[in-house]
Amino acid sequence: MWIDRGKLALLIALGAALVAWASPPLALLAGMALALTVGNPFVHRTQGIAKWLLQASVVLLGFSMNLPLVLRLGLNGSVFAAITIGATMALGWWLGKRLALSPKTATLISVGTAICGGSAIAAVSTVIGASGAEIAVSIGTIFLLNAVALYVFPIAGHLLHLGQGQFGLWAGVAIHDISSVVGAGLSYGPKALQIATAVKLSRTLWIVPLTMVFAARGRDGRAGAAKKIAVPWFVGLFLLASLLRSYSPQVASWSPVLSVIAERGMILVLFLIGTALSRAALRAVGWRTAAAGVCLWLFISVGSIASIRFFHLGLS
Repeated sequence: MWIDRGKLALLIALGAALVAWASPPLALLAGMALALTVGNPFVHRTQGIAKWLLQASVVLLGFSMNLPLVLRLGLNGSVFAAITIGATMALGWWLGKRLALSPKTATLISVGTAICGGSAIAAVSTVIGASGAEIAVSIGTIFLLNAVALYVFPIAGHLLHLGQGQFGLWAGVAIHDISSVVGAGLSYGPKALQIATAVKLSRTLWIVPLTMVFAARGRDGRAGAAKKIAVPWFVGLFLLASLLRSYSPQVASWSPVLSVIAERGMILVLFLIGTALSRAALRAVGWRTAAAGVCLWLFISVGSIASIRFFHLGLS
């Protein structure tokens, strides 16, 4: 018991230190290093804390964003989102066949890449009847690629001489989870952070119609199965925060303080997410699922940045 208490004390101390001065990539790296060396005996609790803290931090970010900008980004990007999501899902189905993955694993990796990582996987898995092993393998694959994206995207953005608007749009489309989207945006600049967050949250809303499609098909592919659909309610609170910030001078005056709190909270989220990594999760990700995840990630990353550059998106 005293060992677990010692690990808890180390977890709290390191998390507090990182919140005070660390960058998002360093926070995630510290969490993963701690998980793979000392271990995290409270992984289920920290995962729950990370989930709620992530949602709270996203809502607080809404107090620093202009609602008309958020709505414009969501509306203008709806066709782009539909095309990229549809193409990614189709490629995922094809890769699953070629790599002999179970259909449910291929579906989960595809929705995790196309929409919003673990949140999409959690929502869709409940309506297609995925097993615990299929969920674990899919989340493990997305987790690893999401961690890589947090480091690679800011470097690639500078090498490609992307403006903050272009980078924010690219990150919002091609990085899996909202946590790493915000982390990459924080590393790139304030405008990149705002655009990346708005774009990713607009894509998160696609969880609802996509999950409804799978629910209508049923677990066995036949129509008519009624399932519970996870709705990302925190997106509505984010829009409400943005509304208050846009039209209430009193709320707007608090925007800088709330923005800093949200950014520090997101750094703690990344640290806690990192502590959820385990050797068992790494072993569970076989080469076939890893290959499918990498191919899908490269497809959406390269395809989206090519479109952004060719059509001069994200420049306004």
